[in-house]
Amino acid sequence: MARMRWRIIWKASPRACATASIRCHWRGNSLAAALGGALVVCGAAAYVSLQDEQRDYRMKAAFLPDRGVVKVLGEDARNFLGGLVTTDVERIGPGSGRFGALLTPQGKIVVDFLITEAPSGDGGFLLDCPRALAQTLADKLRFYKLRAKVTVENLSDGLGVIAVWDGEAGALPDLAFADPRQPSLGLRILAPKQLAPKIAELIGAELVDASAYEAHRIACGVPRGGLDFIYGDAFPHETNMDSLHGVDFDKGCYVGQEVVSRMQHRGTARTRIVRIALDGPSPEAGTTILAGDKAVGTMGSTAGERGLALVRVDRVADALEAGHALTAGGLSLRLADPDALKSAAKPSVA
Repeated sequence: MARMRWRIIWKASPRACATASIRCHWRGNSLAAALGGALVVCGAAAYVSLQDEQRDYRMKAAFLPDRGVVKVLGEDARNFLGGLVTTDVERIGPGSGRFGALLTPQGKIVVDFLITEAPSGDGGFLLDCPRALAQTLADKLRFYKLRAKVTVENLSDGLGVIAVWDGEAGALPDLAFADPRQPSLGLRILAPKQLAPKIAELIGAELVDASAYEAHRIACGVPRGGLDFIYGDAFPHETNMDSLHGVDFDKGCYVGQEVVSRMQHRGTARTRIVRIALDGPSPEAGTTILAGDKAVGTMGSTAGERGLALVRVDRVADALEAGHALTAGGLSLRLADPDALKSAAKPSVA
C-alpha cells in the first residue's frame, strides 16, 4: 500500500486566525471526499480522523524544543548552499533530507543541521538546526550572501521539529523526511509546536516527551552539539559526521573543505565520539575521562546506562591494552563497543 502524504499550510500571521489547514492527497489525488472534506486544525477544534489508520503503539513522536528552522529561498539557493556546506545539495529534493554542516575556514563546525527542500510551489530549503544557533546560522549565511539571489530567514519562533521513530508512519506531511544519519533515527517532520499532538495522531504515533528521543539518540550513538562536542572546536571527523553521511567527499568546494579532505585521506582523526556503558550513576557532561591518572577524553550526554564520550582513540586503546580502567568524576565507565576503536580513525567515504 502506497504511503499517503498530506500538506500542512501554516498561517503565521496573527491576523490570519493562527489556523493550520491540512490538505490530504494520495500521490496527487485528493482524498477530501474519502475523508469527509478538508482537515482544518484551529486551536483545540475537532477534526476528521483517519478511520483506517491503525495506531502503532511502538512508534513514538516527540516535539524537540531545542531545534529550530532556518529557510533559504531564492533562485540561487541551491548553488549558494552548495558552495558553503559539507553536504551535496544537488542530491536534495522535496521529501528527502541530508545531514551537513557549515564550517569555519579552518574546518571546524560552526553549526550542523539536517536539510530538506520545501515542496514544489513553496520553494527553498529548510535547515533543521539547534535552535540556540538558528540566528547565528542565519547571520552567517547572510554574511556569505554577497550578490547571490537568496533570502535567509529564521523561522524558529513559529516552526519546529518533530522526531518520529520505532515504527513506520502510514501518512506523512510534505515537510517530512527520513533522518539521513541512521535509519534507526526514523523521521523528521517540520511543523508548529501546537500541531504536534494532531500530527502524532494522524501518523499513528504516541506523543512522548523529548527526553525519550534523547535516550533513543544516545542509544543509537549519534552525538548532539553542545553536549557531546563544542561548536567551533570540533572537526567533522571528530563528531563522526563522515560515518553519519554528513560529508560528501566527491562534491565541489565548500568552506573548510581543504582541512576536512586532508583528514579524510590521511586518516588523521585521533579524536572520536564513542558509545559508553555505565554501571551506576552518570558523570556530568564535560567531566574529564581518566585512564589511571591520564586524561583520555570528555563525557558527553547520558541516559540511564548509556552515554557518549569524546575520546582520544589512541590513548584509550593504549589504556585498554594496559588494563587500565576508565573513570569520570570518580565513577566507572567502559566502552560499549571496544572493537569500534580499531576502525574509528580509518577514513570512510559518505
